[in-house]
Amino acid sequence: MKLEDILDVAKRRGFFWQSAAIHGSMSGFYDYAHLGTALKHRWENEWRSFFLGLDDNFWEIEPCNVLPENVFKASGHLESFVDPIAKCGKCDYTERADHLLERELKDDTFEGLSPEEFMKLMEKHKIKCPKCNGYFKEVGQLNMMFPLTVGTGSDARTAYLTPETAQGVYVNFKQEFETLRRKIPMGLAVVGKAYRNEISPRNALIRMREFTQAELQIFFDPNDVDKHEDFKSVANYKLRVFLMKNRKSKKITEVACKNMKLPKFYVYHMAMMQKFYLDVMKVPKNKFRFKELSDEEKAFYNKYHWDAEVNTNSFGWIEMGGLHFRTDHDLKGHEKVSGEKMMINHEGRVFVPNVLEISMGVDRNIYMLIDLFYKEEKERTIINFPRVFSPFDLGLFPLVNKDKLPKKAEEIKEMLKNDGLKIFYDNSGSIGRRYRRMDEIGVSLSVTVDHQTLKNNTVTIRNRDTMKQIRVKIDNLSKVIKNIINCKTDFKKAGKIVK
Repeated sequence: MKLEDILDVAKRRGFFWQSAAIHGSMSGFYDYAHLGTALKHRWENEWRSFFLGLDDNFWEIEPCNVLPENVFKASGHLESFVDPIAKCGKCDYTERADHLLERELKDDTFEGLSPEEFMKLMEKHKIKCPKCNGYFKEVGQLNMMFPLTVGTGSDARTAYLTPETAQGVYVNFKQEFETLRRKIPMGLAVVGKAYRNEISPRNALIRMREFTQAELQIFFDPNDVDKHEDFKSVANYKLRVFLMKNRKSKKITEVACKNMKLPKFYVYHMAMMQKFYLDVMKVPKNKFRFKELSDEEKAFYNKYHWDAEVNTNSFGWIEMGGLHFRTDHDLKGHEKVSGEKMMINHEGRVFVPNVLEISMGVDRNIYMLIDLFYKEEKERTIINFPRVFSPFDLGLFPLVNKDKLPKKAEEIKEMLKNDGLKIFYDNSGSIGRRYRRMDEIGVSLSVTVDHQTLKNNTVTIRNRDTMKQIRVKIDNLSKVIKNIINCKTDFKKAGKIVK
């Protein structure tokens, strides 16, 4: 599976493609087409259902994407949100220095180095420019935020497109704490856009300049970091961890939550993230791991930082998200710059809450779903998405475009739509070709209205993965489809097998 294969099916079928192509696309910007948008919405809704369902006091908010300069002075982004940029002395080509070294030396341990250290390594290994074969003359730093001027004249203010959704949460924390009746733990989630002026965006949806994040900020009492009321439920659950000490051997170990040398509040949410990937997204167990980050690799605001990684077919191990213990860094930073006190009185104790952040890149996860579940078989191309992520719940087809079958299919379509199911209706081409079309865009079930339907009010349901069919009564159709999608009923037991 290569990037070119995914880009081909994504463009040909309508998942995603480069933005503004008719005017000459800019790298790092992608548009979601109709199928990609449906897939993305499915993923986002599953994320909401899973993570907001972990606690009754977890809520979703929608803050602004444009925030004043002081927000990022308080958060540390003005000073610390920088990437190392290497510049060719011959053609002025620029690229991230760590990416150059990773590619040329087949190593991934270059985060956190100073510009001087990068330059020494590039000189030592004689790293050359991929464009002109010249040598790089310097390594500098670039702040990745997009600056804006808001207003005009004397009213003009400097602002930035937010580089992460988290800061919109922190500036809303105090008001939300009051309106939510002063209870913690309190979780505030955002599924929204972030913007980073990446030096060298690459690999389609993996590294972009405008992208979507799904993040949950959990505010809690720092005295409670080593406990969680539901920890017993995961105590024996085994996490797949890639420890710092195993970097050279690349060994992944499985460790029970109770044996992890990390605070229980942190470990509980590691378990929940892994369950989301393995149980909801159906990522094969051997393709998932938590990677322990060194002090140099951690984001500047994190005390503990483990990345959730998936072994993709096209790029190998890629970070899909992370679990970040941000302590009180952000709230104290905003308190210092704004003058607004962030201390709270919770059950008689006065303190600044700590923050645990669950962060996932939505676009990366969408790419990963296509990458992992795309298959080329002898007779067909198939994307066998987990059923809950299929862009449509089902395809619906009249067997032929005559003999009152289209009319009956239209009646069934309206019934299923009224029952909340999302339908792809198609009455053109051979039935085999329509099945293949559903296979390639990942729709897991196909319902066919045939001549027997007119006789006994039954239809066939085809399973995308096995190509087997069952026959069910129209009166039970909605219930059967929902039960199959939600894995409450085994497909073969949901109706009469068609031989």
